[in-house]
Amino acid sequence: MTSPQKSPFDYTADIATALATEGGHLSIGPGGFTLHYREGAMLSGYGCEAIKSQSIEAGLPVIDSRNVDLDMVLQLTLHGPLVAVGREPEPAPWYGLSYAPLEAVAAAYAAAGAEIWNIEGIELFEAVAKGSTVP
Repeated sequence: MTSPQKSPFDYTADIATALATEGGHLSIGPGGFTLHYREGAMLSGYGCEAIKSQSIEAGLPVIDSRNVDLDMVLQLTLHGPLVAVGREPEPAPWYGLSYAPLEAVAAAYAAAGAEIWNIEGIELFEAVAKGSTVP
């Protein structure tokens, strides 16, 4: 009997750092993944499934926009706010290059059809997301 195959990639330490950081999260898009684990600190790569499953299991917030229309992802990325990772969010309204709470950014992605994991309260921010400058 063989044991289940494990991923050769272990992101445990990086995920733990992201969990300990306000706004820490994993974002996955058409170009791969970015783990936001400290202010200005990111880990990027292309093997999305291993880090996604490890992040979800650990309770880290995950935004997976691979199933969202590419034009919408570009609009959200280029014109929407950044997640305030390891720093205080700016007051609303949020625009491109402003810093918003993770929940607000996740709500905009959720409204576009992205998969959202381990983020409570997205419904509380839907009105903000719909009223933002991102179509």
